[in-house]
Amino acid sequence: MAALKSRGLKVQPFKVGPDFIDPSYHTRICGRISRNLDPFMMGDEGCRSTFSRAIEGADIAVIEGVMGLYDGIDGGDLASTAHIARILNIPVVLVVDAKGMSRSVHALVQGFRSFDPSITIAGIIINRVGSPRHRSMIEQSGTVPVLGWIPRKDELVTKSRHLGLVMAHETESIDGIGPLVEESCNLDELVSIAAKFPAIVFPAMIESPTPVRARIGIALDEAFCFYYQDNFDSLRLAGAELVFFSPLRDPIPSIDGLYLGGGYPELHLPALESARCTQELKKAAEEGLPVYGECGGLMYLTRDIEAGKTYRMAGVLPGRTEMTQGIQGLGYVKGSSNGSSPLLISGQPFTGHEFHYSRVIPEADARFAAQLFRGKGIHNGNDGLISQNTLGMYTHSYFNTSFSRNFINQASLFSRC
Repeated sequence: MAALKSRGLKVQPFKVGPDFIDPSYHTRICGRISRNLDPFMMGDEGCRSTFSRAIEGADIAVIEGVMGLYDGIDGGDLASTAHIARILNIPVVLVVDAKGMSRSVHALVQGFRSFDPSITIAGIIINRVGSPRHRSMIEQSGTVPVLGWIPRKDELVTKSRHLGLVMAHETESIDGIGPLVEESCNLDELVSIAAKFPAIVFPAMIESPTPVRARIGIALDEAFCFYYQDNFDSLRLAGAELVFFSPLRDPIPSIDGLYLGGGYPELHLPALESARCTQELKKAAEEGLPVYGECGGLMYLTRDIEAGKTYRMAGVLPGRTEMTQGIQGLGYVKGSSNGSSPLLISGQPFTGHEFHYSRVIPEADARFAAQLFRGKGIHNGNDGLISQNTLGMYTHSYFNTSFSRNFINQASLFSRC
C-alpha cells in the first residue's frame, strides 16, 4: 500500500475479517479509511456494497487477507480470503514466507493453485529471503510469476501484544517497509495485473440519509479505538451527528447517546480512574442517557477492573472485570435480543466477533439483553449486561439498520426529556 501510494496512486485499503488493528495501519498509510469485508457479519451482498462504495475515487484497491487463503469459519470456506476473492472476482497475490525453504516454496504454491481452480492466483511474493544464494535456490524451480523478493529485515518486524499487533500510532517500524517493497517488488507488473481485473461495481444498497435527529458521542482515543467504519456510516444514515471525544482527556460532551467501542482500557487504567469522564458517566447514565459499550467499553462501564491492582471505573453496570492471562473469548458471535434493553428490539438478531483477555463477573441479580447461539458472551452464553438505558456487550457487533435506527430513536427520546 505504501509503495503504491508513493507512486501517486490513490489506494483504497480493505481487510478481510473482523480485525480492527490491521485497518489502523492501512488508514495511516493510505490516507483513506480501511474497510472490513466479512461475509459472516455482512453477508455477500454487504461485502459487495461496502467494496463498491469505498473504491469510488480510488486508482487501485488492496485487500489484505486473513489467516491462510482458504481458512474460513470452522474449517470451511465461509469468510475466508478465497471467499472474498470469489465474490468480488479479484486476483490473489500469495505472500510466501520462505524462511527455512527453497524448492518447497513451489510445491506449496502449486498446492494452493490446484486446491480451488475458481481462485486466480496471479503471482507470488517471496518474503524473508535470507541471501542471494537463498533466492537463486528458489528461482531454479519456479512455475508461477514471482512479483517480489523481499529480504529478511528483523529491524522492520512489528511488535505484538495480547490482542495482536500494536496499533499503528504506536510504531514507527512500518515507515521503512514501503521503500523496501518498492526496491524488492515489480510494482509495474502488480498494477498491470490489477488492471486486467477491473472492479465490478455492484449495487451499493445506498440508503437516503435521515436528517440529524441526535448527537452521538464516540469515545475515540488510545483506550477506545476498535470500531468498524460501516457502523459509523450506519449511525449517520439513521440520523446521527457523531461527536468524537477522548474519555482519557475530555469531559462527556453535549450528546444524546454514547458509543464506547473496544480497545485497550487495561493499558490506561490509572488515567481512566482519574478521568473526568469516568466521574461523570454514572450520573449521566442514571439520568437516562443511552449508552452502548462493547468489549473494552463494557469493561469500562463495570464497577472496577482488576489488573494486579483494582482500579475504579464508571460503575454503571452491575459487575466487575478481571484481566486474565489466557483468552476468555475468541471467534464469531451470533445472537438475538430478548427485549430486556431499550437499545435492542425484542427478537432482533445480530452478528459480530469477540476477542478478549478478561472476564466480567456480574452481580447475582444482573440482567442480560441477549442470548448467543454462537460465542461465549459474558456469562453462560448470555451477553448484553444492562442497567436502565445502558447496554454493555463483549460482542463487537456489525450494526444492522434496525439497531442503528433504534439507538437513534432512544437518543432522540432522551434529547426531548
